[in-house]
Amino acid sequence: MSSTLHPMLNVAIKAARLAGTIINRAALDVESVRVSVKQTNDFVTEVDQAAEAAIIDTLLTAYPDHAIWAEESGRREGRHGGADHVWIIDPLDGTTNFIHGFPVYCVSIALMVGNKLEQAVVYDPSRNDLFCATRGRGAYMNDRRVRVAKRTGLRECLLSTGFPFRPGDAFQTYMQMLGDVMPRCAGVRRPGSAALDLAYVAAGFTDGFFEMGLSPWDVAAGALLVTEAGGLVGNFTGESDFLEQKECLAANPKIYGQLVGVTGKYSKFASAGDKAAVRQARGSISVAAPEAAVAPADGASADAAKPDESAPF
Repeated sequence: MSSTLHPMLNVAIKAARLAGTIINRAALDVESVRVSVKQTNDFVTEVDQAAEAAIIDTLLTAYPDHAIWAEESGRREGRHGGADHVWIIDPLDGTTNFIHGFPVYCVSIALMVGNKLEQAVVYDPSRNDLFCATRGRGAYMNDRRVRVAKRTGLRECLLSTGFPFRPGDAFQTYMQMLGDVMPRCAGVRRPGSAALDLAYVAAGFTDGFFEMGLSPWDVAAGALLVTEAGGLVGNFTGESDFLEQKECLAANPKIYGQLVGVTGKYSKFASAGDKAAVRQARGSISVAAPEAAVAPADGASADAAKPDESAPF
């Protein structure tokens, strides 16, 4: 298949496989990997950094004027005619899974030209699964064309999501949304890698995906895979301009519309009335369920035992 791929996609695949080799080598002795904490529950390892360096070196060797937007090293501007070409990179999406030896993680690389995603690679090194797409040419998994699932009723659908995990994340709002979604579908899974979640929607393994708190490098490549596989991607209200809005929803067109009907009121961009209704519902739940007298774990402060009341509105 490589001979028929866009040259830039071929370079991205080469970079992703090189990063995957670094990750697989480290996975043989994951307990020896040095881990740093960026913030509570948000980790980075020497493997993330080495994989990212290898990706950037591969991309810039081929396209030295292109810009880079990477999770660990940040942004660097492009030059000359390549200034509007931006490679969006997550060298190891699912770092927490990786450091625990839980084999759900991937390399994610996307190319944005202007404001459009043009190339995408999501590579799962533990399974040697390669997902890729070029705008207008469809989405593929291991040389096989993939399409989103064909289910039309939300009640039949298997969905994936990601839980809030950082301080300040809208935990209570998310729990309300999850409580709305779960009774309406066949099941919800939380694998731990947004890029793979989106790739699985593209391949039809799951029917939809929703998560808040995401960064562009988490979703850029997966989003193009979904749209090239016939699906839709946007924010919780269904708007397609989602990349930097920290909320992502993806599914086939029929399921997408049904999910928007459930998730829309939890969006940062929801109407004032919907936001008020969510706050009121949260308040009534608090009144109906008295606070449990749960002692904090050893070494934890009393404040840590309090529920997170933060919300995106």
